[in-house]
Amino acid sequence: MSSAVFLSLLLVLSCQQQATSGSHVRSNQSGMGLAGQPSSHHTLAMMFQNSNDDECDVVMNLSAVDRCAFVKRTPDCKMEDGFINYLYVAFCLLPPNLTPLTITFCIIWLLFLFVLLGLTASKFFCPNLSAISTSLHLTHNVAGVTFLALGNGAPDIFSAMAAFSHPHTAGLAVGALFGAGIFVTTVVAGSVALVKPFAVASRPFLRDVIFYMAAVFWTFLMLYRGTTTLGETLGYLSLYVVYVLTVIISACIYNRQKHSMNASVRNVAHIPEFHSSDSSDDDIPCLTAGGTIQQEYESEYRPLLPYSESTSQILLSSLNPVDNRKWRRKSWRWRVLKVLKTPLEVLLLLCIPVVDPDKEDKNWRRPLNCLHLITAPLVCVLTFQSGIYGHHMIQGEFPIWLLTLLLGLFLSAIVFCTTTNDCPPKYHPLFALLGFVVSAVLISTAASEVVSLLHMLGVVLSLSNTVLGLTLLAWGNSIGDCFSDITIARQGYPRMAISACFGGIIFNMLFGVGLGCLMQMVQTHSDVQFEPEGLLTWILAGSLGLSLVLSFIIVPLCQFHLGRTYGIFLLVFYAIFLLIALLTEFGEIRIV
Repeated sequence: MSSAVFLSLLLVLSCQQQATSGSHVRSNQSGMGLAGQPSSHHTLAMMFQNSNDDECDVVMNLSAVDRCAFVKRTPDCKMEDGFINYLYVAFCLLPPNLTPLTITFCIIWLLFLFVLLGLTASKFFCPNLSAISTSLHLTHNVAGVTFLALGNGAPDIFSAMAAFSHPHTAGLAVGALFGAGIFVTTVVAGSVALVKPFAVASRPFLRDVIFYMAAVFWTFLMLYRGTTTLGETLGYLSLYVVYVLTVIISACIYNRQKHSMNASVRNVAHIPEFHSSDSSDDDIPCLTAGGTIQQEYESEYRPLLPYSESTSQILLSSLNPVDNRKWRRKSWRWRVLKVLKTPLEVLLLLCIPVVDPDKEDKNWRRPLNCLHLITAPLVCVLTFQSGIYGHHMIQGEFPIWLLTLLLGLFLSAIVFCTTTNDCPPKYHPLFALLGFVVSAVLISTAASEVVSLLHMLGVVLSLSNTVLGLTLLAWGNSIGDCFSDITIARQGYPRMAISACFGGIIFNMLFGVGLGCLMQMVQTHSDVQFEPEGLLTWILAGSLGLSLVLSFIIVPLCQFHLGRTYGIFLLVFYAIFLLIALLTEFGEIRIV
C-alpha cells in the first residue's frame, strides 16, 4: 500500500512538471520553419543532434506526438533486458491521455512481479538451498552465511545484477542496495527492538557492523572515482570470503571456550552470562528440531490402515498448494491472499522441484518429479536472458527448445519406469540442484522485468533511478525480511532477527555489486563505469554510513541493550533520511 500511495503522489507531481514542460513545447510550436515545417520536428531533429549519449530520459521534454518516434530511434530506449519494452508500450501502443491508466497497470504488474520474486525465493529457492546444504553436511554457521544468505537475498542480488547490466540503470542497483541497507538497519532493526527489547550479542554485532561499514566505504570509493577494475572487483568479492572465514573461526573459538568452561567449571550460573555476551547463534539449535516437529505433526494425521495413493492422486495432491489443516486455522486476510497467490503457486509447482530432507519421503512425488524433468529445462531455455535462447536454431533448422523438450521426455520416461511412488531414488537430491537452477533463472528473469519496469516509471514520472531504487525496489525486496524478522522477534528470538538484519545485507551488497560489475566486465571487456546521479547518491551513501556509525557508538554505550528508545530513534532516522532524499529529488535541496 505504501508503494501505491507513494507512486500516486509522484504521479501528481510529475503531471505538474509535464504540464509546465508541455507549455514550453506548445509555445515553441507556435512558429513555423522557413520551409513551412512545424518547429516541433525541428526540435526533435535538434534533440537527436545534441544528444550524443542518446539518453532516453529526455523523451518527456518532447511533445506527445514526437515521443514515439524518439523511442523507436534512440538506442537507449531499446531496453534489451526483459520480455516487454515498457517504453514502447507507454509511448507508442497507448495514447498519451491514458498515461495515468498506464502507470496504474504498471503498479499492478510490479506488485505481481514482487509476489513472484517472493514466492520463488521462499517456497522453492530457499528450501532447495537448505536441502543442498544438508546433503553437503554443512554446519549452521557456514550454511547461514552462504547458502541461506543467498536464498534470503536472491531478489536483491539478481535485481542488482540486472540493473548493473546497463550503465544507465546502475543507479537502480545503488539505490536499491543502499536503500535496502538503510531500511533493514533502521526500520526492521528498530521494529525488532520495539517488539522485543533484548540484549544483543556484543562481539557478533560489532563484527557485522564493522564488515558492513567496510563494504559501504569500499562502495563509496567506487562511486566517487566513477570506475572499478577487475582486480578491485575480485577484492570486493573476496571481502565476503573474509567475512565467512571470520564467522567460522569465531564460532570455532566460541565452541572451544564453551567446552573448556563446561569441562573445568561445573557451576551453571556462569554459563548464561557467557552466552549473553558472545553467541549470536543461541537460538539456532531451536531450529534444528524443526524436522522432528514436522515429522511428529505429520504422524498425527497419518492413516492407521495402510493406504497407497494412485499416480493421478499423487499428481493432483502435489499440485495443491493449500493445506486444509492450515486453512482452517488462518484468518480471512491470509485466505484472501492465498487465493490470489494459488494460480501462481500452481504454475511454479509445475516447473520447480522441491526436496525436503525433513520429511520422511524427502518430498518425493514420482509423477510430478518426472514432469519436472520436462518442464524445468524448458522453462530455463525459454526464460534465460529474457528468452534469447528460445529463438536459437541448431544449424539453422532445429530449434533448441524442441531438442530440450525431447531430452526431457526421454529422461522423464526413464525415471518413471525405474522408480516407484513410495521410495525416492538415490539420485533424488539432484532434484534439489535442478530446483535451485530453475528458481534462480526465474528470479533473475523477474528481476530483469522489475528493473525494466522501474526504468520506464522513472522516465515517465521524471524520477531518477536512484530514488526508485531506494524506495520501490528496496521496499519490495525488503518487506518480506521485515515481516519475517518481526515475527521471529515476537516468537522470542530477537537475536536471530537482529543477526539476520546485518548478516544478510552484507551478502547482498558485496555480491550484488561485485557480481553485477563482474558480469558487465565480461560482456564489455572493459572496466565498469559508474554514473552517480548527483547529490542524491551521496546523501544515500552518507546516510547509510551515518546510521552504521551511530549504531556502532550508541549500542555499546547502552551496554548492548536494544530498547524501545533505540527503536524509536532508528525509525525517526529513516523518516528524516527519506524526507531529505525526496526533497533532493524534487530540487528543494541542491548544491549551491
